[in-house]
Amino acid sequence: MTTRTQISLSPEAHRRARVRAADLGISLAEYMRRLVDRDLGTENRPAVDISVIFGLGDSGGSDIANHKDEYVGEAIAARKLRR
Repeated sequence: MTTRTQISLSPEAHRRARVRAADLGISLAEYMRRLVDRDLGTENRPAVDISVIFGLGDSGGSDIANHKDEYVGEAIAARKLRR
């Protein structure tokens, strides 16, 4: 269950928060929830997007079966660096 809360922000803080939320592809409300969760140590992390592992190899006798764990780890690490 959630509780509705109203806050007041300066026009500049409101504008910047809206821009940041849009950059993240989320609503302003979701952006605020994430900030509160992070500050309180209760951050709910979204599931890892496993699509980053698709297309890692090319067809042509790759050794992906032998090194799949390494490749998956590299793909996930690369995604974290892009955030």
